[in-house]
Amino acid sequence: MSMRDGEATRPDRYDVIWDRPSQDSSGSMPLGNGDIGLNLWVEKGGDLLFYIGKTDAWNENARLLKLGRIRVRLRPNPFAKGFPFIQRLSLGRGEIEILAGRKGSKVRANILVDANHPVIRADLKGERKFHLEVDLEIWRQKPRALSGRELFSAYGMDGGPHEVVESPDTILGGTDDRITWFHRNQTSIWCETMKLQGMERWARRSHDPLINGTFGGLIKCGGLRSQGPTILRSSKPRSRFTVLIHVLTSQTDEVEEYLKQLVDQVAHVDRLRPAEARREHRRWWSEFWARSWIHISSCDRNGGMAAGDSSVQTPYVVSRGYALQRFITACAGRGRFPVKFNGSIFTVDAREDGETFDADYRRWGGPYWFQNTRLAYWPLLASADFEEMLPLFRMYLEALPMSKARTKLYFGHGGAFFPETMYFWGSYANTNYGWDRSGKHVSHVENRYIRWHYEGALELLAIMLDYHEYTDDQAFLQTRLLPLADEVLQFYSSHHKDGPDGHLRMDPSQALETYQRTVNPISDIAGLQWTLDRLIALGKDQIGPRRWRRWSKLRARIPPLPAEVKGGTKCLLPAQEVIEGPNNSENPELYAVFPFRLYGVGKPELGTALCTFEKRRFKGNKGWQQDDIQAALLGLAGEAQHSVLERFCSSYEGSRFPAFWGPNFDWIPDQDHGCVGMMALQKMLLQAEGDTILLFPAWPENWDVQFRLHAPHRTTVQGTYRAGELARLKVTPAGRAKDLVVLKTQKT
Repeated sequence: MSMRDGEATRPDRYDVIWDRPSQDSSGSMPLGNGDIGLNLWVEKGGDLLFYIGKTDAWNENARLLKLGRIRVRLRPNPFAKGFPFIQRLSLGRGEIEILAGRKGSKVRANILVDANHPVIRADLKGERKFHLEVDLEIWRQKPRALSGRELFSAYGMDGGPHEVVESPDTILGGTDDRITWFHRNQTSIWCETMKLQGMERWARRSHDPLINGTFGGLIKCGGLRSQGPTILRSSKPRSRFTVLIHVLTSQTDEVEEYLKQLVDQVAHVDRLRPAEARREHRRWWSEFWARSWIHISSCDRNGGMAAGDSSVQTPYVVSRGYALQRFITACAGRGRFPVKFNGSIFTVDAREDGETFDADYRRWGGPYWFQNTRLAYWPLLASADFEEMLPLFRMYLEALPMSKARTKLYFGHGGAFFPETMYFWGSYANTNYGWDRSGKHVSHVENRYIRWHYEGALELLAIMLDYHEYTDDQAFLQTRLLPLADEVLQFYSSHHKDGPDGHLRMDPSQALETYQRTVNPISDIAGLQWTLDRLIALGKDQIGPRRWRRWSKLRARIPPLPAEVKGGTKCLLPAQEVIEGPNNSENPELYAVFPFRLYGVGKPELGTALCTFEKRRFKGNKGWQQDDIQAALLGLAGEAQHSVLERFCSSYEGSRFPAFWGPNFDWIPDQDHGCVGMMALQKMLLQAEGDTILLFPAWPENWDVQFRLHAPHRTTVQGTYRAGELARLKVTPAGRAKDLVVLKTQKT
């Protein structure tokens, strides 16, 4: 069974539909507009609730917090126990729809976060008139010191010389038709952090990104009046209410300036025509889903299940997982800052080691781990969700000036490096850098897992190179990619001396977090080879003759990939020399396959990479583990199929929503888990290198599929594979069809 071609862009087959309310926030659905996110649920026999998250809601301790929780009460209550109930996440519209209540007195609720404006809209319409109450629920009511396990959520500040204190929110009273609240950072860890890490002098010329940062919102609804600072209630019943929640983050010298900005924002949104705003919202989501899709529509030819079957053993669950993860990324991917790997903006109340925590809790806290963060961004290339990639690039480019100054201070040479774990402005997490500096050089990093971990900057360049190749954006090349490449490659050129063989001798160094003291780690060597070759290949006209000569000289200094030959078989090694490790569970030798695609289908020495994959020390397909992607890139259809099935069919460990995976190694919802599965599925279908596009490089014969994916140079490949045949194929622009190579699908 397969879908008609006209249905291909419709994601509604993956809508999540519940026929009963949830127990608590672990039964919430996600919704968002790229910057503002909701976790929404209906309590059993109770109320409609949702948490509000935002991508830039950083508090004074650099924790990414919720803005608050909204409780909506209806009287009479259509959610009472035993009443009919349907809650639906409509992916195609980017909305949640709820229909509940007895016949003749049903209430329909429609909730959206406007894709084009910073406002949450909840429309409630009843067959009969009803009363409505909207409550703001705030749990940060007084200063509170974090302690015990909860300090994990303030990672970077734990173990310091003072308590980590969370400041309270402010709720304004005195208005009769609205609720206004905010959290304002009257202190900041920024100055302390910069001083600890030797950057105090540079900080005097810079700007504290946390102090006076303010995030909050304003709630209003026609027909509701204030019943106190946190409650709005109807005085008369109506058959329809529209609740509007306006959300704003801003950094202002005075709180009055923030409040004026919020009021001005409300006035701007109020001037919009609601029906037109809704149409534009739905148009945004329609265009989003029309860009790209993967629909696996059948299992095997020997009695396998067809599309739509809910069995966790069917490929329907794989394509559903793909669609839901893409949706979750889109809900949080267009904000001021990159997606947080450890929960994004969709964290909820949690239990950890027998303790209960509020929705602000997340393992590993506020810093960004590049090895985790990157995995949300690789899949955005093949789906052409390019706008969502820009926050990642922006964060590192904004941190570049400080990174250059730090490199000069720490090492006495030019260029720039970024810590593997860093606050969004570029500093180390203090716990990793080390609180006790007595007798230690300013460059000494206490945490051995990241002490010499610099490879992430090379992978960032690799992502940016792909972005440029996919979009053909020349302004991006000149103003973002090349300036960053200048500094990253200058760091490597200056930081390491040449050995007796004329190649760089990277010592001290480490291979990711796992091999914590090495000479010439393969992860860095592969990254240097991959990025330099591609930059140089752009040619003198695009990168300039000076860069071309400088980078060509550096390329000649890069060592060969570490390898050994046993029994006539060559395999890659983690490093030329391993001094300490393994102390984690990564396979750096496979970084020559992904993220640095030196080996793969149609490339030389595929056998070397296959041997390396077969003999890898650590195997797994959950969280940030990358076996699925590497198997796909090596053409191992059976291995890739098995891995993505297990990944997307994995248990949710307490979450009701089927794409809230985790916690795995990090937190719920684990963004790495779904995004690795997304990229693996894409690479099973399509791989592109240079001008060549490979179709079905690792696709199993027993999976029918409809797809639309993107390739470099603004190319799209759309097709239908059914019953062992490529039934339809369209390449746009048509001239790129000559570059497409259709490979044979594989029996698994």
